[in-house]
Amino acid sequence: MTNTPQDKKEISKKLKEKAIAEGFTISGIASIPGSSRLKLRTKALERWLSNKHHGEMKWMETEKRKNIESLFEGARSVLSVGFTYINSENKNNKSIFKVGKFSQGEDYHKVIYKKLKNIGKWINLEIPNCKWKICVDTSPLLEKAWAEESGLGWIGKNSNLISKKNGSWMTLGFIVLTQDLVPDEPHQSLCGKCERCIEQCPTQAIVEPFVIKSDLCIAYHTIESREKFIPEKIKKNLNGWVAGCDICQDVCPWNKSVPYNNTFETNPKEWIKNLNIETLNWDDKTWAENLKGTTLKRIKPWMWRRNIKANLENRSIV
Repeated sequence: MTNTPQDKKEISKKLKEKAIAEGFTISGIASIPGSSRLKLRTKALERWLSNKHHGEMKWMETEKRKNIESLFEGARSVLSVGFTYINSENKNNKSIFKVGKFSQGEDYHKVIYKKLKNIGKWINLEIPNCKWKICVDTSPLLEKAWAEESGLGWIGKNSNLISKKNGSWMTLGFIVLTQDLVPDEPHQSLCGKCERCIEQCPTQAIVEPFVIKSDLCIAYHTIESREKFIPEKIKKNLNGWVAGCDICQDVCPWNKSVPYNNTFETNPKEWIKNLNIETLNWDDKTWAENLKGTTLKRIKPWMWRRNIKANLENRSIV
């Protein structure tokens, strides 16, 4: 089926179409080992790590992240997909506390994995001799670099992947394949001279274009940090954020008008839409029940209380 250039072109087209049919917003293919820009992205990761900008996120140091071929023996191609998570209901949030849009619906890891698994079953039928491996963001993969290499979009100055048509409200998924496929053109950056994300970050966490200093980032401190208290500089700029932060995406011109994905998978949970001070009275069992099935369970109950109290102590809620 894939012996001639025409066969490869046809199966590559069908694979990307299958991804869209499964509910992904955008899909693209890259060849392994990729272009020279992958080496540049790897060097950028090494500089970021050597500067300790990753804070407590030790998993970012995994050597496999620098070499996709070490993830899967015989890897020749990558299917990259983007799943849009912005929902029109995100704007109807009545809560005095703010939660990152990426986490308001179903756990995107499970949503993306299930869709990719269906694509894998299709690969088994269409390319019987091809082996494949699913990667969501728990895998040691230079995700945004490979999505950029696959033509999905470009890495913006806020370090998010940005699509010309769909903005940056997307989570990413990948299938690494042992089959040679026809790659898409890597995407070129379209940020130009715009630095709105850098200028609008209240904690100056984007210390230079494309470089996020984790210990200055609101999202890092509310989701990843296991410290008992939120630092004062972060606390005074929380402005209601208790789980994540969307400021650098909210101000991005490419997100001004993008299509919504109003599916059950992206519908915000009712408790998220109505978070209030009474939440401080929830016991661990109540938190566990509400967090079930969401990516927010990464934030432990004591961390939710810490984040909420930090907002109240600083009266930073708007």
